[in-house]
Amino acid sequence: MKYHSVGVFVKDIEVSRQFYTEVLGLSIEHDFGGNIILVGGISIWQIDVNHIIPRTLETNTAANRFELYFETEDIQRVDSKLKARGVKYLHDVIEEPWGQRTIRFFDPDGHLIEVGESMGTFVTRMHRQGMTEKQISEKTSISREHVRGLIAG
Repeated sequence: MKYHSVGVFVKDIEVSRQFYTEVLGLSIEHDFGGNIILVGGISIWQIDVNHIIPRTLETNTAANRFELYFETEDIQRVDSKLKARGVKYLHDVIEEPWGQRTIRFFDPDGHLIEVGESMGTFVTRMHRQGMTEKQISEKTSISREHVRGLIAG
């Protein structure tokens, strides 16, 4: 057995297709109409009300017991794109205690999504701001050797 993907239940497959491809920039690997597999391991499913899952479980709640996580080298560009599209935010860009900048927002069905700076991006940013390798390592819990490698590019 091997892991394949996460399935995200959506109310409107076309609205979600547009959100995941146009807003988040994901590509479609397979399109089966009500089931779309996106490159990178996310599948969006418009589940039939007669399917065993919605007949047995509540699939229309926005419990947010998980989040989809993405990384970027340009969080300000992502933030601007999301705001231009009127995406609902959990929070604007913040700096996490370990130094990474993140934003969290919701897809059209209320699923929680996080976009954070890639490790190389936020380590390099901290170094450009004057932090030493030792200080970065202490703040991020990333080994000094790994910090050095990220800074070197």
